[in-house]
Amino acid sequence: MEKYEQLSVIGEGSYGIVTKSRHKDTNEIVAIKRFLETEEDTTIRKMALREIRMLKRLRHENLVTLIEVFRHRKRFYLVFEYVAGTLLDELERYNGGLECEMCRERIFQVTRAISYCHYNNIVHRDVKPENVLVSTLGVVKLCDFGFARLVTNPNEACTEYVATRWYRAPELLVGDPHYSSPVDVWAIGCLFAEMMTGDPLFPGESDIDQLYLIVKLLGRPCLRHLQLASKNARLKTALRIPETNSPGLQKHFSSWTPLALEFLSCCLRMDPTHRLSCTDLLKHRYFTHDRFPQRFLPSLRNKVNTELSSPLLRKLKTEILMSTDKRDERRTTLTNWTISLKEGSMKRKLSGDTTASEVISNARSFFDSFVITSRI
Repeated sequence: MEKYEQLSVIGEGSYGIVTKSRHKDTNEIVAIKRFLETEEDTTIRKMALREIRMLKRLRHENLVTLIEVFRHRKRFYLVFEYVAGTLLDELERYNGGLECEMCRERIFQVTRAISYCHYNNIVHRDVKPENVLVSTLGVVKLCDFGFARLVTNPNEACTEYVATRWYRAPELLVGDPHYSSPVDVWAIGCLFAEMMTGDPLFPGESDIDQLYLIVKLLGRPCLRHLQLASKNARLKTALRIPETNSPGLQKHFSSWTPLALEFLSCCLRMDPTHRLSCTDLLKHRYFTHDRFPQRFLPSLRNKVNTELSSPLLRKLKTEILMSTDKRDERRTTLTNWTISLKEGSMKRKLSGDTTASEVISNARSFFDSFVITSRI
């Protein structure tokens, strides 16, 4: 602790506090997360070790950067880059929701961060506005991995009570122990709706009320979740809504553009197996129809380079950028190959440049050419 001077408390919870501090040698501002007594309390110790393990494993430009970890007087201290604001701050600042393009930039980065976590078999489990940091340059950083979990076996049972209620997926509300990465996708949908409107989509006052609000808008849960809910007398009351009384997203958000509405729908499907993965969400036409990623990512990288030029972050810059680029390369290597039998030639076209009409055209001309889709 001798290296840092505490300036102010910027966050406080049941597991510890977060302070804004100054590194004495470089004058750089950092955020230090100090856990409560970790030797005596096994729960806090478990959370601290889990977050340390996750953040040392994960390096990405849309994840908050862990600079160092140390122990002092039986407590764990995690030193992070300091990010001035959060998505919650922005929601409080902009009444009625964020501007449409800002929404797209924010949710694209959130989805990108969670996609990277899922690629590394990690489910965040607590995606909410407070845990989405936003720098002064507009770079999003997902933070707080205290509830994150490494999932390598899809049949392994997980902890039931996680995630802040308003962003909790139906499978969590009915007590399904075999949930996985789709719970984060549901939270992305809730975040997106809140950014677009300025109001939480499902502000339930209890778990029962939460499930009731979801069913009221989207209809009944899938069969498996209905069976789980039927075993709980209290949850049954949340399901007593006729199917015809659920208006659905299209009526609820009738002023939205079709692509924004479709993106939201892909996140908020009641059956978790029907939700799109984060990888597929990033390829959704809400982002790609006007080549948004090709325009936005170079600008984002310039901002990230600026932020990583500080003394404490500079030593981690190469690792963060290489890890980010490696994931991006793997995600964008879906390639369409067209072989023309008449010309005996082979033409390659990146799927990112292929329109729906071109795909249909290729399918219709099947007898003239073979279309081979491959992943490299």
